Amino acid sequence: MLMPYLIAQINQMSQEEFVAVLGSVFEETPTIAQQTWLHRPFSDRADLHQKMVSIVEAMSQEDQLALIQAHPDLGSKAKMAEASVQEQAGAGLDRLSPAKYDRFCTLNQAYKDKFGFPFIIAVKNHTQESILATFEHRLANSVDAERAQALIEIAQIAGFRLMATIAESATKEVQGSL
Repeated sequence: MLMPYLIAQINQMSQEEFVAVLGSVFEETPTIAQQTWLHRPFSDRADLHQKMVSIVEAMSQEDQLALIQAHPDLGSKAKMAEASVQEQAGAGLDRLSPAKYDRFCTLNQAYKDKFGFPFIIAVKNHTQESILATFEHRLANSVDAERAQALIEIAQIAGFRLMATIAESATKEVQGSL
C-alpha cells in the first residue's frame, strides 16, 4: 500500500499529476479535481477538501445530479470504482446473505423509483443493519431533502478518500519522491 502524500507534495503537482492522484475522490468526476487544482496552494487536507466541496456546491443542478448518479447501488454486483468496492467491502456489502442482498436490491429500486438517483451513504463506520435502517428512514424524505443529503454524503465520502490519500501532517511517512 502506498504511503499518503503530504499536502506540500499535492501543492507541487502538475494539474495532470493532481488529477491522476485525486481525480477519483469524487466518483467518476475527475473534473472536480481538475478545477480544484486551480485553487492551490492548500494549507492542509481540510482546506483541500473544503475547496473541492465548494466546486461541487458551485456546480449546476444538472452536473450535481450527474455526480449523484455516478455512484453505484449499495450491495450491487455491478462494476464500480475501486474506492467504492473497498468502501462497500468495509461495511460488509460484498458479503450479503441472499435475503439481505434481496432487501438491498428492493430498497435500491424503490429509492431510484422515488428519487431518480441511487441512495448514497458514506458507508465507513456503518454496518449492513445501520445502512438498511438509514435507507428505510430516508425513503420517507422529499426529493429535495434527499438530493441535499446525497451531496452531504458525497462530501463525507470525499473526505474519507482524502484521508486515505493525504497525510495529516509532515510527521507521517511520505510517498516516494515525486
